[in-house]
Amino acid sequence: MQFNIRSFDIYRKVPKDLTQPTTTGAVISICSIMFITFLVLSEAISFLSTEFTSQMYVADQQAGSDRISVRISVNLPAMDCKFIGIDIQDDMGRHEVGHVEDVVKTPILNPELGTAGCNFKAAFSINKVPGNFHVATHSSKHQPTNANMQHSIEYIIFGDEVLATGIPGSFNPLKNVTKINGIEGM
Repeated sequence: MQFNIRSFDIYRKVPKDLTQPTTTGAVISICSIMFITFLVLSEAISFLSTEFTSQMYVADQQAGSDRISVRISVNLPAMDCKFIGIDIQDDMGRHEVGHVEDVVKTPILNPELGTAGCNFKAAFSINKVPGNFHVATHSSKHQPTNANMQHSIEYIIFGDEVLATGIPGSFNPLKNVTKINGIEGM
């Protein structure tokens, strides 16, 4: 028994009362069936597979709240506490130099450098608009002669702190980041 590809032809020519299979029709039929099978299988796999999507957005914690809380803790091993402050700016016109509310400056001794350093912690609220905040010496009445801003970030938290680990999208990329002598590390 010989295999005949013409038997797969779904688009047969109809001369009068008979149907006649053709090779071209069989090739078109086989290609159509393979394409339809591919589409059905790919859509089924796509439907059955799980996809995690991470999105970052500022959520309203309270109705009508237009601010988000920020908490920061930074060690500056080569800078005295009297020079350190936090500056806050945003596109709504806020420009605070030397923000002082909820700021804790704890002196630390750095035996490696032989200097007095500072653990700087602050909690403040920022508007939900483009802007920035930075730890700087701008707020000090007297500027240090050799400003050494080597630092180690303990944490920066925006909004509520998420204690659960393993949640897709929950991360703190600056936690325990150190920048000493131009070298970054963890």
